[in-house]
Amino acid sequence: MKTVKLLLSCIVLSGLLTVTLRSQQPAIIKIDLDLKISNVDPNIYGAFVEPIRTVVYGSIYDPKSSFADENGFRKDFVQLVKALKIPVVRWPGGNYVSGYNWEDGIGPKEQRPARLDLAWHQVESNQMGTDEYAKLCSLIGAENFICINAGLGTLDQARHWVEYCNYQGGTYYSDLRRKYGNEKPFKVKYWALGNEIDGPWQMGQKSGEDYCKFALEAAKLMQWVDRDIKLIACGASNYGRGTNSAWIDWNDYVLEHMIGKIDYLSVHRYVREALGGETNFPRMMSLGLDVDQKIDVVKALIKKAMARSGATRPVYISFDEWSGGRDTLTGSLLVAQHLNSFIRHADIVKMANITMLSSLVGNSPEGDFKNALYQAFYLYSNNSRGTALDVYADCEQYNNRVFENIPYLDVTAVLSDSAKSVVLNVVNRHEQNALTANVVLQDGAFTGSATVNEINAEAVNSTNTRTREAVAITTKEIQFQANTISYDFPAHSFTQMLIPIK
Repeated sequence: MKTVKLLLSCIVLSGLLTVTLRSQQPAIIKIDLDLKISNVDPNIYGAFVEPIRTVVYGSIYDPKSSFADENGFRKDFVQLVKALKIPVVRWPGGNYVSGYNWEDGIGPKEQRPARLDLAWHQVESNQMGTDEYAKLCSLIGAENFICINAGLGTLDQARHWVEYCNYQGGTYYSDLRRKYGNEKPFKVKYWALGNEIDGPWQMGQKSGEDYCKFALEAAKLMQWVDRDIKLIACGASNYGRGTNSAWIDWNDYVLEHMIGKIDYLSVHRYVREALGGETNFPRMMSLGLDVDQKIDVVKALIKKAMARSGATRPVYISFDEWSGGRDTLTGSLLVAQHLNSFIRHADIVKMANITMLSSLVGNSPEGDFKNALYQAFYLYSNNSRGTALDVYADCEQYNNRVFENIPYLDVTAVLSDSAKSVVLNVVNRHEQNALTANVVLQDGAFTGSATVNEINAEAVNSTNTRTREAVAITTKEIQFQANTISYDFPAHSFTQMLIPIK
């Protein structure tokens, strides 16, 4: 009996030892320069602006501020945002747009009507309208992306808005633009055919059938005004709870009826909804998997619609509402996970717009500053440009009640052809432990030294203020030879390596 107990004890200890040793083995990240996904469209680094309370007024547009320029925009805000190289800004909504008449926001400001906005239960002054929005985009170097009112709006409002923005002159609305001080057209390239029309929270909510009837006719008229515009159809936003599949049915219906007439299908997803109110760090760090899942499903629906219809006009995903959440280190790591997902799906995600543009900057009467979310967004938008690579990563995993097999390391890589380097992006989701990984270049060799940018803080709820940058970017150089880099990725961190290649 003692012999049996001793044998069982040895087996158990052997098992424990095996687990311990395995957990201490380095993770593997393999990079093959030939495994290319697609070009990373710079438009995934876009942003979204909706006039909700202080999102616009007081943060972006504030004529009373000592920082205001001659147009009323805060110069400190503009300067910080310009460094993010944001290529496109979506405006004006959001739920707000489904009750918005764009003609309220043009002309002399003292004559613009104040309207009751039922979406956010506020009074909208209309001081920042189409002309101001176009000016903001020009100041930060971004393309224009306007969302039309497909809720309570009309077909005439849609076509006239395109005429006001894009027609050269000699017509009522184009000459109205010129009268108000903009001789040249704004040439708004991207036009969304409504916002979240499937949602019961939306003014003018429609069924899939009613939405497609309106959107198809609006698309026709808008492109008759300007055939060069790109159109974004309204994808699902009403995900519900549990196994609800209505969002899949909506996307399937819209694609079936609008394929061949549109260039993008929108995806809106605020991933914290998946957790049902749970906000501890390990659960929050699993939410990148929700982004992947939504993209994978919509990509499959697009492929199905293309195959069924025989359409040749490609349709991509415009993930034009998403958020990292609170302005903390956790939020910064969620920003990184979203952008990693867009890079992983570079073949189908060709536009993304973070909610909101103002969420990337800390606001203060004494001067704006780089907040926690700014840091991760900056590293991606400035460095992760080029060709997305299909990276192999093998590391420890964990589970929660929503997701299984969550890898502790969330990894993407981008080949920067112009810089002759690989940009490696790694989020360590582990709250306590650093994870060692061997980064292996499958073909060729790394050379010289790599620049390592790291975002971290003392605690996962750390945040920045105007006088204290608790969530910061630290930079160092590491030396290496041949085709392998061994590196310890710190707990609760985002690391970006800029690795030169031969």
